[in-house]
Amino acid sequence: MQTRPTWKQLLERERPLLLPCAHDALSARLVERAGFAAYSIGGFPLVGARHALPDVGLVGFGEMSAGIRDIMAATDLPVLVDGDDGYGDAKNVARAIAGYEAMGVAAIFIEDQRAPKRCGHMAGKDVIDADAMAAKLRAAAAARRNPDTFIIAPTDARAVHGLDEALRRAELYLKAGADGLFVEAPQTMDELARVGRAFPGVPQIANMLEGGRTPMLPPPELLRLGFAMVAYPTSLIFRVARTIERALAELKAGTLVIEKEGVDFETFKEITGFARWAEAEQGSDATKETR
Repeated sequence: MQTRPTWKQLLERERPLLLPCAHDALSARLVERAGFAAYSIGGFPLVGARHALPDVGLVGFGEMSAGIRDIMAATDLPVLVDGDDGYGDAKNVARAIAGYEAMGVAAIFIEDQRAPKRCGHMAGKDVIDADAMAAKLRAAAAARRNPDTFIIAPTDARAVHGLDEALRRAELYLKAGADGLFVEAPQTMDELARVGRAFPGVPQIANMLEGGRTPMLPPPELLRLGFAMVAYPTSLIFRVARTIERALAELKAGTLVIEKEGVDFETFKEITGFARWAEAEQGSDATKETR
């Protein structure tokens, strides 16, 4: 069994590191089949796909970790997990870090939002005191048993207090123990450029959310601006939802087009590992016959 690269090693190899967001085990398996080096699991798509709920703080650590565990079981790719706001104060953050690290998560981010948290591109969010967030990050850094567990500090302060405050917080969070930064929702090209050059040598995430507040740019341009990671939190779940809607409308109208609109039966068997399980079943039957 090959050893998975650490997050720092991935950042050295992949320029930039592209992170499609899986919302279930099948999408994670498809990310791996497509040849990506890593992926992410975000609260917005996971809560939407698993519970048909908005990302507004309705789902806690137990439910989130159960969903993440199911997704991770489908692939050995390194994963970045959305730790929301840590599900409470510093002690809850420490528990979340320990729990996700035990599951094999390679990287995790903890937000500075005030509960109830919500998707970073939604209106109505607020942030906690910067010193309180720094305390959470210190707790996160102290809780990890593996020094390679990569802790990313997002800040949602841009929408609440402006970009200057967001950058001030990012610097404070670095000093508190964060390995990477995630200034959420810059609203213009100039703001993206300012964020990207603000912390030379520090890995930062650019969040490319369709219909969000940040301009959508191709990966080479984001790398040029200073972003080492490019996340796509909604690209898969949005397309999946539209495809299901269209298929259901066609079913209702009696006009469903079967051919070339989806994978075929044999391909889906391949995606889900049918051959491996069939072999295991045959091996079990052979063992029974020899007894």
